[in-house]
Amino acid sequence: MKKLYGISFPRAAALSAAVLIAGGCARIPLLHRSPAAVTSLGSNPFAVESPLPYHAPRFDLIRNEHYQPALEEGMRLQLAEIDVIAKQMQPPSFDNTIVAMERSGALLDRASKTFFAVVQANTNDTLQKIQDVIAPKLAAHRDAIYLNDQLFQRVRAIYDRREAGKLNDEQKALVERYNRDFVRAGAQLSEADKIKMRSLNQELSKLGTDFSNKLLAGTKVGALVVDKRSDLDGLTDAEIATAADAAKQRGLTGKWVLPLRNTTQQPAQASLKNRAVRQRLFEQSTLRTSRSDSNDTRNIVRRMAELRAEKAQLLGFPTWAAYVLAAQGAKTPENAIKLLTDLVPPATARARAEAADMQKLIDAQRGGFKLQPWDWQYYSEQVRKAKYDLDESQIMPYFELNNVLQNGVFFAANKLYGLTFRERHDIPVYHPDVRVFEVFDSDGNALALFYADYFKRDNKSGGAWMDQFVDQSNLTGWKAVVFNVANFTKPAAGQPALLTYDDVSTMFHEFGHALHGMFSRVEYPLLSGTNVPRDFVEFPSQFNEHWALEPTVFANYAKHYQTGAPMTQSLVDKIKQSGTFNQGFSMTEILAASLLDFAWHTLPPSAAQPDVDSFEPASLKRFNVDVPEVPPRYRTTYFSHIWDGGYSAGYYAYTWSEVLDDDAYAWFKEHGGLTRENGQRFRDMILSRGGTVDAATLYRNFRGRDPNVEALLEERGLKGPDSSAK
Repeated sequence: MKKLYGISFPRAAALSAAVLIAGGCARIPLLHRSPAAVTSLGSNPFAVESPLPYHAPRFDLIRNEHYQPALEEGMRLQLAEIDVIAKQMQPPSFDNTIVAMERSGALLDRASKTFFAVVQANTNDTLQKIQDVIAPKLAAHRDAIYLNDQLFQRVRAIYDRREAGKLNDEQKALVERYNRDFVRAGAQLSEADKIKMRSLNQELSKLGTDFSNKLLAGTKVGALVVDKRSDLDGLTDAEIATAADAAKQRGLTGKWVLPLRNTTQQPAQASLKNRAVRQRLFEQSTLRTSRSDSNDTRNIVRRMAELRAEKAQLLGFPTWAAYVLAAQGAKTPENAIKLLTDLVPPATARARAEAADMQKLIDAQRGGFKLQPWDWQYYSEQVRKAKYDLDESQIMPYFELNNVLQNGVFFAANKLYGLTFRERHDIPVYHPDVRVFEVFDSDGNALALFYADYFKRDNKSGGAWMDQFVDQSNLTGWKAVVFNVANFTKPAAGQPALLTYDDVSTMFHEFGHALHGMFSRVEYPLLSGTNVPRDFVEFPSQFNEHWALEPTVFANYAKHYQTGAPMTQSLVDKIKQSGTFNQGFSMTEILAASLLDFAWHTLPPSAAQPDVDSFEPASLKRFNVDVPEVPPRYRTTYFSHIWDGGYSAGYYAYTWSEVLDDDAYAWFKEHGGLTRENGQRFRDMILSRGGTVDAATLYRNFRGRDPNVEALLEERGLKGPDSSAK
């Protein structure tokens, strides 16, 4: 996923905390800043541009106490710059207004990008307290820019005559983006409504931070503690050692701990033989933030849904979903919901058939019980073994993390795009687990810096994401500094880091986002890299997943960690044959989550906020996606994507983008597959363009037509006579 926090400022406000998505460092000195103002930070490492390669953050110098002063000083300086831009006597022009905003906020930008990256990946009590203080200040800072009428009138004047001047296409796109963002932030509201908007934004900012903190704490506390080793029967010795190590780190010597991932289903459920333990793990996961304790998020999400609906109404939209999708490729909630609900019948039919297969197995084993959600992973593995003679334990020894990274992810990038990678040990990092690689283009020139932070920690947010410390921009002359974060299980000392195939796919996925950032060839930071509509941003990442199973790539990394022997052809064939296995479950759980997102965000402002525990099942039933054995991939109370991750009314983007990625992969197959020529075309026409061209136009230019759903149905194995999807 792209990690988002919904703080998307104009370049003028530089802070794109989230994917933090619309920010970037500006190399050009801040406009009109006084030397005294910057030196007031003293030896604070954020006071000056980083002298490290690619202007990478000075993690060798940065300490907790440096963040808040730098963020607050950065806000003060930027508002001074904005004030000069807004009040200048010269008539508004592209250079003195739009470019000036693009160049402002350098201090705030470098401090905020680093701060939010560390808060999400390696937080502590001090950083969380700083976030509690700084989040509402940043919301107010954003409003001080977007609701500045003098500034907006200058932007509007340039927008109104954009076709009459000498602006090139990218400059026009930038002007249109600024005007849109100002209008959507409330720049045209009355003064009374602007006051209300500021109040709504303040409260939403605080609630988002509270949700994030409670979810992190609830996920840590929710880890399953096991007293007897025998209760872990089914796990490998290495997995049991890792669980013992996790317990030891928590001061629970003599016990075992299974930490939670931020999804409903947990990986260990596929192996645990003890049904009661599986149920306990499932319940720990699903109830992590709804136990009526200090980590309960139910009141927070109800209030956030209410405030978002009020904000949408203030801006002239009937619901929050209508407001959000007006700026996305789908355009309306109805369009997105139609895509999802068209896929529900084939997905749920397949899921029910899969459940029936597992129930037959349970009955044959004289289990004497009905399949429940906590049984799905365990019995689906047994069905897969029976159908394909394949289980996860057979293939994990062939997916050692470093080998997958170097000989899989990087290898595919070399074959498609000509990239090479060199690990750097001289670049400071925020945690010892983080690795840094310099990326070189096909001509040998330096392209970007890439950080990889793959292992789970209790102080790391759940899930996986990509973001940037530095955004590419020809205006600033800077190259991209990109990072990927994941939550793979860290092995015990001396053990290899073996991955599931789902983990492998995650690595390829997040690196697809990274490529999108690295390949950007854009003039202006606000349009750089991944600054594209939410329902387009997942397209490059999901597309990159396809190369994980491409025969040349797969053969290069799927090698036994002990012997180096390649995976046997018979095992490879089994993986391919089982490629559409369990797709009913996979599609149903993501459709359920996406429709649950829309259920919350299509509530009108006048609606009484519902009880969370009853609203969720009622919503799933309304959308006909209520398969009891297949709960949503994320339940409301820990659905980080939509409450603090920037995907509110946007989780559908994964499915919307999947239509694009499968259709694009079909084009590759039609034109020779994994070739440098095809990779270069994709890079030039999609990955390098950022937000400079309408996303639908970009895709149409690449594919030669609009996308259709046929490739998705075929890839998922959902295409057939009983499919009603169109």
